[in-house]
Amino acid sequence: MVRVLAFDVFGTVVDWRASLIAELQEFGIRQGVQRDWAKFADGWRAGYVPAMDLVRRGELPWTRLDDLHRRILDGLLRDAAIEAADADVDHLNRAWHRLAPWPDSVAGLQRLKERYTITTLSNGNVSLLTDMAKRAGLPWDCVLSAEIFGHYKPDREAYLGCAQILDVAPDELMLVAAHPSDLRAARDAGLRTAYVDRPMEYGPGRDRAMIEPDEFDVTATDLLDLADKL
Repeated sequence: MVRVLAFDVFGTVVDWRASLIAELQEFGIRQGVQRDWAKFADGWRAGYVPAMDLVRRGELPWTRLDDLHRRILDGLLRDAAIEAADADVDHLNRAWHRLAPWPDSVAGLQRLKERYTITTLSNGNVSLLTDMAKRAGLPWDCVLSAEIFGHYKPDREAYLGCAQILDVAPDELMLVAAHPSDLRAARDAGLRTAYVDRPMEYGPGRDRAMIEPDEFDVTATDLLDLADKL
């Protein structure tokens, strides 16, 4: 029996892309510059996995995601020939703390919380996830992060660490995510899995994630549908 639902957050619970584009547009207005902000947001996200890989390979010491995001952002601003005060760049970097939830997320989590313990299991650092939850009204029972385990997903230690810290067996823990690669790594670690389809995560006209029929324990169109199916 599943006792705990652990949620990937970026893309699964919150709409990072639309939120970042809006923040970047405001930044551009304040700085008096115009760029392709959608492309800029995509570039910021695209730097995420390579930056984590630097940590994973030992080329960087353990570095929290806020600092990896700032490293990526500094490079993007330099490439775009944008100069801004450090305080303005800090505020922009913290846009990841202010991401807006998908329309179904808060109500879906509230329903799921009635039956299960619900926690984050995100590569975002604890302060980022806590700020986001407070601002967006995300009703987590617990905020867990790769930061706690010193391992970014999809490292096995993150999934098993979540089960250990919440005192459940791996097969009593279900990862909920919109990303098949995350779910496959969790399944390989012994967790149960729920795929949530987020077709607009990367914007319109983008290739969809490919999954096999019945590849995961549950497949849902959103968190309300997940609540119905569970």
